[in-house]
Amino acid sequence: MTSNEKAVAEKLLQSGAVKLNPTEPYTWASGWKSPIYCDNRRVLSFPFIRDFVKSELCNVVFEKYPEAEVVAGVATAGIPWGAMIADQLKLPYIYVRPKPKEHGLGNQIEGFYEQGQQVVVVEDLISTGKSSLQVVDVLKNAGLQTTGMVSIFNYGFAAAVENFEKAGVNLHSLTNYGALIQLALEKGTVPAEMEALLLDWRNNPGAWGK
Repeated sequence: MTSNEKAVAEKLLQSGAVKLNPTEPYTWASGWKSPIYCDNRRVLSFPFIRDFVKSELCNVVFEKYPEAEVVAGVATAGIPWGAMIADQLKLPYIYVRPKPKEHGLGNQIEGFYEQGQQVVVVEDLISTGKSSLQVVDVLKNAGLQTTGMVSIFNYGFAAAVENFEKAGVNLHSLTNYGALIQLALEKGTVPAEMEALLLDWRNNPGAWGK
């Protein structure tokens, strides 16, 4: 765990964006049982934490993707973070809908862009990565090139690593599940005897708790 990963994880816990409850797990939309629930939208309500996370995201884009010409937020949770990054770095901004609008111009990509431009994609969190990579496909079909993706949080699933490698997309996340669990153990947020249980979930989330 790097110092930056730890600092961001601490901010997520501090704002209540991440909740850990291994004894009474949460149920995801997929039906998976999970000891963790991450809602980074909550960070938006805490100005100083929001500013810290925004600065960390901007640093990653500036350092890792200097060739980026456009910032693209992923609807809906990535939209505000993408807009803040674009504003701070003075880059054009677009955002991508899950599907084309059913009225008006029928846009799936909102905002102005030109074919061939290099785009950095902004997500709030990464689970398996499938929905995030669908955005990359939408951008590609519109003639844009994805230079990479940034996110606030990453669950660290092996499936996500595989999916991003197959797609040839570079991903940088500010913090991750492993860093969060380590911090929670240090702070006593969860007892030490729960560590193996929590790490086991990441290795096989679909079967965990059954």
